[in-house]
Amino acid sequence: MCSELQPGSRASGPLLGNCVLSGLGLDDGTLWQPGVGAALSYQRPSKFIYMSALLAVVCWLALDTAQRGTRQFVSFFGLLLFIFLIVLFSKHPFRWSPQTLLCGVGLQFGAGLLTLRTTFGLGALEWLGKQAETFMSFSDVGSQLVFGDNYKDHFFAFQVMPIVVFLSSVISVLYYIGFMQWLICKLGFIMQVVMGTSPAESMAAAGNIFLGQTETPLLIKPYLSVLTISELHAVMTGGFASISGSILGAFISFGIEASHLLTASLMSAPASLAIAKTFYPETERTVATSDHDLKMNKGESKNVLEAASEGACGAVSVVACIVVNVISFMALLALLDALLSWLGGMLECPQLSFALICSYVFMPVSFMMGVSWEDSFIVAELLGIKTFLNEFVAYQKLSELIQRRKAGGPEYVYDVKQYISVHSETIATYALCGFSNFASLGMSIGAMSALAPERRSDVSSCGLRSLIAGSVSCLMTACIAGMLYIPDVQCPQLLTTEFSNANVTSSTQLVTCCTLLYNSVTVFEPWNVTLGEGFSHSSLQGCCTLTPPTHFNCSSVF
Repeated sequence: MCSELQPGSRASGPLLGNCVLSGLGLDDGTLWQPGVGAALSYQRPSKFIYMSALLAVVCWLALDTAQRGTRQFVSFFGLLLFIFLIVLFSKHPFRWSPQTLLCGVGLQFGAGLLTLRTTFGLGALEWLGKQAETFMSFSDVGSQLVFGDNYKDHFFAFQVMPIVVFLSSVISVLYYIGFMQWLICKLGFIMQVVMGTSPAESMAAAGNIFLGQTETPLLIKPYLSVLTISELHAVMTGGFASISGSILGAFISFGIEASHLLTASLMSAPASLAIAKTFYPETERTVATSDHDLKMNKGESKNVLEAASEGACGAVSVVACIVVNVISFMALLALLDALLSWLGGMLECPQLSFALICSYVFMPVSFMMGVSWEDSFIVAELLGIKTFLNEFVAYQKLSELIQRRKAGGPEYVYDVKQYISVHSETIATYALCGFSNFASLGMSIGAMSALAPERRSDVSSCGLRSLIAGSVSCLMTACIAGMLYIPDVQCPQLLTTEFSNANVTSSTQLVTCCTLLYNSVTVFEPWNVTLGEGFSHSSLQGCCTLTPPTHFNCSSVF
């Protein structure tokens, strides 16, 4: 049960948000035990249940892969590989909780399955994405008034940044009326009960769905001084594995699919908590919520208008930080590319650049997420930019690739790929959706140290591990998206891509596209045929080799 506290009352059990958790065997003041579910009396699910769930996923993937191709299996093995590496390099390899890890990944997979594979989930997500785009378009009214009718000429400064201000103001109002506290409380409660994590870290993970990495610690500010190192690590990891609601709006304005960004934010919350507690397992007894009431402050605003104003004013520093970072990082990237090109010229490799280095370093990671081989180098470049620069620059690059694909230009120019497939775009969208970069590492350590100065050394000691855990959480979300996402098939592009490979493997999508191609063929006389829009004669020839048509003879066409 979850009941609201009355002013001046004392909770009988630990709180999540402003809710008392009762009925979990904690009313007697029993201390929380890490990795033993919701309370000491809670019994862990048996290993048989875990193995049955894993076997069910493998069987489902085998059947699904037999219909759709092998990419889903690559993403699945990529997911297992990332989990294995986290367990292998865990701070305490034999102290991590199977319940926390498997239930966290299960929640992540369940959220993806609901939103990416069910008719209801897909419809709801598309509707929500459209509503989000419409909602953010209201910021254009203020931009037009302040910057004039030509404000769109300066897209980033005058259209993207006002969205950050607008959404920050809205979130502040939702905080004032208590909606954000209620929502974070419910989501955190689910993760706490299912994963067996402490209320403080569960609430922080839920808060990261909507808030940034520097705002989320404010939710649990009174308890930062008594959190264990593992809990501090989990709080920081959640910040690196997600993006704030206001920044999410900016990425949507770039042309990134709103539905995928919303899904990524939701899926990464349980993943970050599961990976954090595996990479840095709990070895201490958590006391932050055994003797204290964990509450969320409503804020200091006296009315709705003051809350909206404070939210807008608070976004000024965020906007300034974004702008100066983008300017500096783009300039530094240009300088680095110039230096590398000069150095490459001395080594007879003038094409050497930061992007080229990243494409080779991160290519195995990109491929293991399920990205096709021909797209893996481009997605690897985006991962490198996100990790060493920031996610804003990476999403800008991704939006350029999306625009080129939608423009319908040539896929290759002088043997250089100009854009990537829809499937690869989707995986990249999920992989980039997080603040996991070295610039954010400094911001996170600074913010946490300012809130709890006495924990500065503990925060610094687990900073790098939390950055790695946050990055892996994003990669796992991308793997699950690669397993579950089925793009709308663009048959002309699919056939061109498939038949350009030396070895062509038959699949349901390929046969379906060949059937559509055959249905678009009109044979006037031998060697005189017309094809449907977008299809090519080379694709027709490839389809004839793969699966001959029934209503005309391929020999009369070629």
